[in-house]
Amino acid sequence: MVRETVKAALLGAAAAMMLGGVAAAQEYKLVVPLATGPDNYNYQAVKAFQQHVRANSGGQVDVEIFPSGTLCASARECFEGMQAGLVDIYQSNFGEPANLWPAFAGLDLPYMLRDDEVAECVFDDEVFMKKLRQGMLDQTGNIRLMVISNSGGWRNFATTRKPILAPGDVSGMKLRTIPAEIQQELVRQLGGAPTGISWPEVYTSLATGVVEGTKNGITDIVTMNFHEHLRHITLDGHAYMGGTWFMNNDRFMSMPEDLRKVVVEGFDILEQYLRAYPKYNSVAAYEAFEKAGGEIHALGNEQKAAFREATSGMKGWYTGQGEENQTFLGDFEAAIAACEASVDAHLEAEIQ
Repeated sequence: MVRETVKAALLGAAAAMMLGGVAAAQEYKLVVPLATGPDNYNYQAVKAFQQHVRANSGGQVDVEIFPSGTLCASARECFEGMQAGLVDIYQSNFGEPANLWPAFAGLDLPYMLRDDEVAECVFDDEVFMKKLRQGMLDQTGNIRLMVISNSGGWRNFATTRKPILAPGDVSGMKLRTIPAEIQQELVRQLGGAPTGISWPEVYTSLATGVVEGTKNGITDIVTMNFHEHLRHITLDGHAYMGGTWFMNNDRFMSMPEDLRKVVVEGFDILEQYLRAYPKYNSVAAYEAFEKAGGEIHALGNEQKAAFREATSGMKGWYTGQGEENQTFLGDFEAAIAACEASVDAHLEAEIQ
């Protein structure tokens, strides 16, 4: 049924193009569904990608964008569409791809990445990224990881009434998470009640009291008007909001090498845009949050340490689900350690 839904949408779009007299002159048309609308940063980044591949392929490669969930309404549908060859490019997070490759969820373990510099270093590391790419291909056969960008800064706890200033404050609290087990387990280990809610339903869930808070970055909170109901945001930074960009590998490898290079360059441009966006826009977003009556709670080192201690069981929970997870975590920790050393050495040299 899912495949039929995606296929029907694509056939309808193709028919509309033909009726409108739009000639399909391109050799490669890449189909990109997005959960978000044209005013969202992911859409804008794909437009930059589109412009690059059009201009630098001599018109041989074009991109067709289907925003607002019009082509596939969930990650499951979109990934199934990709595996069926009906979707070419899809953006997700760290949790949802774990339904295809369970070990991938390790990227969502809390308090692993300390800042943007370390995170970007890790996800630019050729050795580590090659392992991620190969692992996803081994598990799926034809889903290729292209880049890991950012999708909104850092996840923080944001609540409608009571602030979260210590781990115990989460006890009994209903918090929205994405429908991913690793994020739900984080809330459980803090004593809360995780509630998996899809992105389009979060605003209403906060407004009606279905949940008492969420785990999101400030730019997403303000862009989606969640700050109309949220009154507190706690800057614990428990997770880097990675944006994972995948491509149908059969489609990618069907292109000649020169066009594959253009596509890779396009993904690099997309990645740069999305890493910069939350940094540039977070200041205005925090101001908007406060203007709406919200309070921003910064945590001291001891408070942050308390959250790390309260969630220290997450690694054991993750590695207990399979030997492959242990290997994945070892690779992830090694990449983090190398990047922390590199960043620290750079900072030390700069202050001398």
